[in-house]
Amino acid sequence: MPPATDPWLTVLGVGADGRLDEAGTALVRDAEVLLGGRRHLAAVDELLPAVAGQERIAWPSPLAEGLPPLLERLRGRRVVALASGDPLVSGIGGTLVRALGPDAMRVVPAVSSIALARARMGWSAEESVVVTLVGRHEARLLREVAPGRRILLLTSGPQTPAVVADLLTDAGCGDAQVTLLGDLGSDRETLVSRAARDWVGPPPREVPALHVLAVEIPASYAGWHTSWAAGLPDDAFEHDGQLTKRDLRASALARLRPAPGQHLWDVGAGAGSVGIEWMRAHPACRTTAVEADPERVGRIRRNAARLGVPDLTVVEGRAPAALAHLSAPDAVFVGGGATRPGVLDTCLAAVGPGGRLVVHGVTLETEQLLAEAHRTHGGELTRIAVESAAPVGGFTGWTPARTVTQWCLER
Repeated sequence: MPPATDPWLTVLGVGADGRLDEAGTALVRDAEVLLGGRRHLAAVDELLPAVAGQERIAWPSPLAEGLPPLLERLRGRRVVALASGDPLVSGIGGTLVRALGPDAMRVVPAVSSIALARARMGWSAEESVVVTLVGRHEARLLREVAPGRRILLLTSGPQTPAVVADLLTDAGCGDAQVTLLGDLGSDRETLVSRAARDWVGPPPREVPALHVLAVEIPASYAGWHTSWAAGLPDDAFEHDGQLTKRDLRASALARLRPAPGQHLWDVGAGAGSVGIEWMRAHPACRTTAVEADPERVGRIRRNAARLGVPDLTVVEGRAPAALAHLSAPDAVFVGGGATRPGVLDTCLAAVGPGGRLVVHGVTLETEQLLAEAHRTHGGELTRIAVESAAPVGGFTGWTPARTVTQWCLER
């Protein structure tokens, strides 16, 4: 549908060379207010040193605090905001849409740095993935590491190649090919390609502030954390024994059903394995892990970073009190502490229509609680027994793990 009113803000994409085409120049000349980063405004100052009556304003710092009052002050005037490349590719365009809504603006993109990087590398969109590290933890790239994977990284500055190299090398992927593409679209454009291990150390002088990294993982890479299917090996996680084991984890996640953009509460998170695998299912999945033990809290954070989901939120506290102010979940997993007064009732109350709840218990007391919950609320009640082959003297026998009672409810 077309916007209900004419947009008062135009977000104009600018290439790395700072030049504007005829249409872009006309937009800038006609603006009452020109917004942009200092680099963009300096480039326009060279092109159009002065426009009568025009106000030129740099983005406020910090942006999150300064932007809303600035936009409110400018509302209704003819405003052009300058942005790099495609403003909606990890740029200011998304921030402005969230602040004002799409009807208040129009976006005029230039060729993005990602499109230029694909062109230089000869990588199609279908055979590569884009990960933004702009204002994000660099460990996000580790979720994408898999044999033959081609990854384009939007970076935060000249330190990023060394940080990325450290992460890849620690993951046993030091021979990944990392290509730095600098100042794409300008007459200063550069391309430097090295093995990841050769980028480790202080940033070399040839790393420009504006660059994209192209990472190609060798087809022979055999890391254990390359699958997004539920049920990573138990030794993928640092733990003290408080871990939802692989087969039980896969069963729980099959019933929790992670979906893009959905939020999981991982209550009594232990090592954080269920919440971590929920987030690995899709980049937009979110987890809040609740754990009372401070050592385990640190362990959850380390596991999340190692497995490529460093944005996982950890709340140190004991349920149900620690659940009081969390944003609403789409699914809840209770791996421990279900018998604590109020925990199960709070989790049940939090799960809305279409939501899922999965609870595990290994004690008779928890089993009785879940049996009663099943009688009252319905759902699915299952007992899961897992046995593994192990040496028995000179022979091989079955070693049973603790039987787990699993209650699953879908609203």
